[in-house]
Amino acid sequence: MRYLIGLVLSVGLMILAMPKFIAYLKSRNINQVTSEYALQEFKEKSRTPIMGGLLFVVIPIIVYAIVYFKGLSDRRLLFVLLSYVLYCSVGFIDDCLVISSNSNEGLSPITRLLMEFGYGLILFFLFRDIIPMQVTIPFLHITIKLHWLIFVPFMLLLYMAEANAVNFTDGMDGLCAGVSFIGLVAFYILSMLKGFSGIALFIVCVLGGLLGYLKFNFKPARIFMGDSGSLALGALFASLGIVLDQTIALFFIGGVFVVEMACVLIQQIAVRIFHKRIFSYTPIHYAFVLKGITETKVVEGFYLVELVLALIGLLIGMNAL
Repeated sequence: MRYLIGLVLSVGLMILAMPKFIAYLKSRNINQVTSEYALQEFKEKSRTPIMGGLLFVVIPIIVYAIVYFKGLSDRRLLFVLLSYVLYCSVGFIDDCLVISSNSNEGLSPITRLLMEFGYGLILFFLFRDIIPMQVTIPFLHITIKLHWLIFVPFMLLLYMAEANAVNFTDGMDGLCAGVSFIGLVAFYILSMLKGFSGIALFIVCVLGGLLGYLKFNFKPARIFMGDSGSLALGALFASLGIVLDQTIALFFIGGVFVVEMACVLIQQIAVRIFHKRIFSYTPIHYAFVLKGITETKVVEGFYLVELVLALIGLLIGMNAL
């Protein structure tokens, strides 16, 4: 019953709050700023409000506190929750700078990475007593204990990679939130099987927040999540992979994000070193639009791919329990 109440409350509050939030953002001209390099079709979205991600960060936390306040004493949950909030703050600052400058120049890449790096260090030192510093190899049933000098760089890289991979995926109506929803369902199941009921309840609250957000983000989107939402979701995936000792499963559960980032990195290397493009466009979801596939069909296709990858990740994660 607690999970059902958490889900329904999160969805309901999102649906009630979002129209007023959208109206407020519009009144302040807090709108999407598209890149000069964006496809022409997507430049038309420059009048759409951003920072919708703030609501699916704040509302699930409030709902969780209402439904199960005692659960906030769980340090594993606090690790996940603080990761969610801290990386949201990085995205919020970036969004504010983009809006104030009316350009895509927010935080510099170095500043952003340094903030993500710093928050990762803070999270490790605050919660090192509950973080499993190990990697469990599924099917072989081998657990490799890692010295903190090895684990910390691994953890920091995971946070930065996940946060920015989710950010790359946020480029089409309903894409990032829908893919995140599918991946988080897999993590909900793993957290339940692991016996981490507090974390499972928080995931349910976030799922409700994403459902409410998607009502306003499906094409034609009335609001975008902005970096406030995408960086928060990336950190959420990373923290769940770490605290559940499912970093290998995370590679598949967040498979679409991995593919998006890999394509961007391959493209950057190819252009800078060989002065050639591997893909017609990156992030890769835009390449399908160039091939004549509609945005809606691309998003649906990515949902299907994510569903398959999340199921594989779930099977891998269940084997590693």
